[in-house]
Amino acid sequence: MAITEAQFREHIEPLLPVQRGNVRVPNLQVLNAILHVAENGCKWRRLPEHFGPWHTIYVRMNRWVRKGVLDRVFTRLQELGLVRIRLEVVGLDSTIVPVHPDGTGALKKTDRKPSAAPAAAGPPSFIWLPRMIGQR
Repeated sequence: MAITEAQFREHIEPLLPVQRGNVRVPNLQVLNAILHVAENGCKWRRLPEHFGPWHTIYVRMNRWVRKGVLDRVFTRLQELGLVRIRLEVVGLDSTIVPVHPDGTGALKKTDRKPSAAPAAAGPPSFIWLPRMIGQR
């Protein structure tokens, strides 16, 4: 899933902010890197080197998200049928995922102490299950 130079110039470039200063990574390369991450689900640090420095792409993507640029770009890509992508957000919190009592910071039970006389403790709570490893 990648955008060509012609598609970018004609449809997407007007939606993006104008690049100022000494820019190492062009907007088309950043957009294709974002699409690569969305398609493959890889981590930013595992982005292939031909896209450029992952941190540069991540920072620019964050700026575009805060300004609403990325929403406009994805909407335009969907309208043109260039990219079929569905973004979903899943929220998990403590009301959905129950936590084991050990994970809540509950105090551990410390009042149980093993008996000094093993016979007074009752029958063992485990079973020995011997198995033959090989034949003689």
